[in-house]
Amino acid sequence: MSKRRLCILGGCGGIGRSLAAAGPAAGYDVAVMDLEAALKRHPPPPGTLAIGIDGSDEASVVQAFEAVRKHWGALDGFVNAAGFMIARRPLSETPADEFDSTTKGNLRTTFLVCKAAMKLLEKGEAASLVNLASGLGAYIRPQFGPYAAAKAGIVGMTLPIARDLSVVGIRVNTIAPGLIDTPIYGEGDSAQQFKDRLAPNVLYPQRLGNPEEFASLALELVTNSYMNAETIRIDGGARLQPK
Repeated sequence: MSKRRLCILGGCGGIGRSLAAAGPAAGYDVAVMDLEAALKRHPPPPGTLAIGIDGSDEASVVQAFEAVRKHWGALDGFVNAAGFMIARRPLSETPADEFDSTTKGNLRTTFLVCKAAMKLLEKGEAASLVNLASGLGAYIRPQFGPYAAAKAGIVGMTLPIARDLSVVGIRVNTIAPGLIDTPIYGEGDSAQQFKDRLAPNVLYPQRLGNPEEFASLALELVTNSYMNAETIRIDGGARLQPK
């Protein structure tokens, strides 16, 4: 039996990289799409198909998925684990172009890769498309307005896109992670102290999640043929309070 084919956008980042590492053990050949700079800085695991992409640029997206088509012909699963966040600042100090770039890097990217991925996904119950939102799209904190808006937009697209693609036999789900321990928090004592201050916001277990827990959920959504049109939070019950 041939292996299934899983493509991951943002596969060089913390959670995407964990999924890329877990894919082969779950029976998948893995392709990683990411910025060229990210592919050079954090090369994907050996045996992985690496493809450069700018997810917010339509021509780049088309070219990247054409490379997958030439190599594999089709996909069984696609996970969009990419995300983009600009440094937080109050609404009064947020320029319009910062809002535009944040929504472009998250919401526009999701729209473009969904359009491209659907053309390569094998039709049938095994075909799965998984997007990445954020807990911030649900329990919005101060100073995250543009990012929260973009991620809430991804949540809002989930059901309509699932309805669109149901007629061609493709399932669509979204994951909304909470506080996942990735390099976004930095390194060293100050980063650890910051994460320690965040942990009490998590109901149980009172810690940040790890990327492997995200990867486990993503693989479940890809493989479970009765999961469709859902947004699932993975956050340990965290409910961050306004400052």
